[in-house]
Amino acid sequence: MNSTRRKFLGTTAIGTLGLAGGGALAQTDKKTIRIGVIGVGWYGMVDAKAALKAGGAEITAICDVDSVHLKTSADELEKLQGTRPQEFKLYEEMLSAGGIDAIIIGTPPQWHALQLMASLKNGYDVYCEKPLAYDIREGRAMVDAVKASDRIVQIGFQRRQSPVFAQVKEAIDAGRIGRVIQAEAQIHYQAGTSDPTPVDPPACLDWELWCGPGPKIPYSVQVGHKSWRLEQTSGHGHLVDWGIHNIDATRLMLDLGMPKQITAAGGIYQYKGIITTPDTLTVNFEFDRCPVIWRHRIWGAAEYTPETKNGIFIYGTKGTIFASDNRWEIILSAKGESREEVKLKSDMGTDHVADFLECVRTRKQPSCPIQQGFNSTATVQLAMIAYETASVVNWNSQTEQITDNPEAAALLKRDYRKPWQHPCQG
Repeated sequence: MNSTRRKFLGTTAIGTLGLAGGGALAQTDKKTIRIGVIGVGWYGMVDAKAALKAGGAEITAICDVDSVHLKTSADELEKLQGTRPQEFKLYEEMLSAGGIDAIIIGTPPQWHALQLMASLKNGYDVYCEKPLAYDIREGRAMVDAVKASDRIVQIGFQRRQSPVFAQVKEAIDAGRIGRVIQAEAQIHYQAGTSDPTPVDPPACLDWELWCGPGPKIPYSVQVGHKSWRLEQTSGHGHLVDWGIHNIDATRLMLDLGMPKQITAAGGIYQYKGIITTPDTLTVNFEFDRCPVIWRHRIWGAAEYTPETKNGIFIYGTKGTIFASDNRWEIILSAKGESREEVKLKSDMGTDHVADFLECVRTRKQPSCPIQQGFNSTATVQLAMIAYETASVVNWNSQTEQITDNPEAAALLKRDYRKPWQHPCQG
């Protein structure tokens, strides 16, 4: 290791803590935070167990529209913490029952807006999984509701706890790769798909409530639990579900706001008839600082460079950086400069929930406040609008309007299914 790199890594080790929201927080004798979890089929339970691992928390209530998920999760939590949480089918009943300090929302995105705003109304702090909302107008209503409250709200962009992205930001800010010209983000993988044939939902699942304010589509194994992420009416596809993490990390490292112009091209080439969102997609985001390109293919092609299939390239006038969850590499343009690689391990999920719990106690703002969650979520939602309309989308961040494109502008808000009402009535 040369002296320049040794000095750089020494300083970034300190800077990481500031960007990553505190990392593993010191444990002290503090009042236990009582948590209710809405949606315990998968990621809600991941977050719940992260809260228990972080310490100073107890899961006192859980809610799910699948009775099997509810019982299985209650059994697991009872073994982990020694006490059994109360079980609810309806989140409204859980919120009004009391005995809770904070809420974790782990449901599909079509439910996030109503559940977060109901949690605020009942006086609870909230950890809400990404994406923030299904549509952009929901997201704006959620931001406004949080601003009007005195509640702590953390959005589940766990990579804000990554020491890798913290160090890369320091390297960029220090000018190590010169002026940034372009960034490229990608996550290529083989999607797991199931049978899309419509069938009756299992008896344990209330499919009417699962669909909720979104369109009621036929149930199938493909769009049931977990696989809804590639369904247009719920998860809205790979970029919105998983790629959003790398878009958020790119925005974080480069201090980006929202894009001013978005174009997208792709389609369903391998999984036609199975999924309803693109299995192949390229998006061009024009930010004020530089363009950001997103790419994904989710049909399992063998990778020429497997080590870069999930990560972010940042190109500058003096060099290039590649960053992923647990490592980053810098390649400088000057002759004689060698590649430098740094590998770092972290428990981003636990650290992100720990950051939320600490903010609940201290009333400080978390590492991903709702406005940041909105900016990253709306960015990828605009990409899907550009894809679905096959048009150029121009975005005015000040007015939060799509300009000169009525077809695209109409997709900023999706009508709710009765009896639910969209939180944005304009």
